[in-house]
Amino acid sequence: MTLRSPIVPVVLLGVSVGLAVGVGGYTFVYARGASYLTDDAAACANCHVMREYYDGWLKSSHRAVAVCNDCHTPAAWLSKYSTKAYNGFWHSLAFTTGRFPDVLRIKPHNRQITQQACEKCHASVVEAMNGPHAVQGSLLCVPCHASVGHPR
Repeated sequence: MTLRSPIVPVVLLGVSVGLAVGVGGYTFVYARGASYLTDDAAACANCHVMREYYDGWLKSSHRAVAVCNDCHTPAAWLSKYSTKAYNGFWHSLAFTTGRFPDVLRIKPHNRQITQQACEKCHASVVEAMNGPHAVQGSLLCVPCHASVGHPR
């Protein structure tokens, strides 16, 4: 068989379809990928490293008013799902390879998303803290209130 053989495109197509089915099957069956498309907070606990944070959220005051996506993804549909896809890829890679830190740290981009969520829900408090002429985001919520959503 040479590269010009008419069977080469068929083999390449078969390999491509096989890879897509394999990766898709793994993602949506074994790793319960479809659950991540919902707002169900329990989906975040599919990964054992997140269990502690989920259990903390169950004890928090935020449980009554917010799910994981309310604080950890943007509100706009496209931004929300692109953030979920980006984070999901890196989380699944870390989980699959076992390369995740003992203490999870929020990344700068995700910290900004969480800050915006704080400001949205607690606008009057933010306004009072920053003052009417303060630069947006001059005071950050997460450094002092990191355990509010996930008490231990």
